[in-house]
Amino acid sequence: MRALVTGGTGFIGTNLVKRLLKDGYTVTSIDNYTTGKKENQRESCQYWNYDISTGSNPVLERQYDVIFHLAAIPRIQPSFKRPSDSFKTNVLGTQVVLDRAREDNIPVVYAGSSSTHGDKYSNPYTFTKWQGEELCKMYNKIYDLPVTICRFYNVYGPYQETEGEYCTVIGIFEKQSQGDGPLTITWDGEQRRDFTHVDDIVDGLIRVGNRLSVAHIAGDEFEFGRGKNYSINEIATAFNHPTVHIPKRDGEMRDTLCIDIKAHKLLGWKPTRDVIDYIKTKRVLGR
Repeated sequence: MRALVTGGTGFIGTNLVKRLLKDGYTVTSIDNYTTGKKENQRESCQYWNYDISTGSNPVLERQYDVIFHLAAIPRIQPSFKRPSDSFKTNVLGTQVVLDRAREDNIPVVYAGSSSTHGDKYSNPYTFTKWQGEELCKMYNKIYDLPVTICRFYNVYGPYQETEGEYCTVIGIFEKQSQGDGPLTITWDGEQRRDFTHVDDIVDGLIRVGNRLSVAHIAGDEFEFGRGKNYSINEIATAFNHPTVHIPKRDGEMRDTLCIDIKAHKLLGWKPTRDVIDYIKTKRVLGR
């Protein structure tokens, strides 16, 4: 099987490439390294430094059995500063990938976001990820393109960012817990998040990719969440480190929780990792 992973050196992309290679896929990655890192590259994968939003490219023109479209400008707060970056990559880049896929009817697995369940107009990131979903639905309806939307819930795990503006809260707390300063909790800390380990996310993506060309899941939407949420205060407590509260940030949801179990029923997918156990294990191992 030949797989193309857009955003293959980013957090989730790196974990996906590792799993695909382990499963015997021939893997190609396209990434412009805005958030991806060259040190995340795997020896058996072909990597291309390329911005998918610029249009056609010989690498994109190759034949693939499946495309995992993960490339995106992530996170809410940076999207307020540079909305055009979010639109360029998350919307135009998605259209470029879908248009290429329709030429040879290549199945596409689209990485969505659980933030689209909130106010879609609250920030450019959420809006552009939702627009990406709408493009997928349109290409499926008009061109009968086999594309499936997979929405992620607060992903954490190996290769996550621990510094810079694209960090997740788990990544931020991991970094801060290694220093003398406190963990910075936004708002009152009672906002709740459904944290999902990247291994579980990758397992879901692989299951969709394996079934997309042979099963009737084209045009479907799957929610990849743990099905359990924790407050930020509970997460901070698990780190056993001093804390301080900072002001609320604009555009963020109060709570996230995956209650849709269609992925369990149709894909046999079941998340197995718990974030509190992950944090405690990291503390015991001292890393």
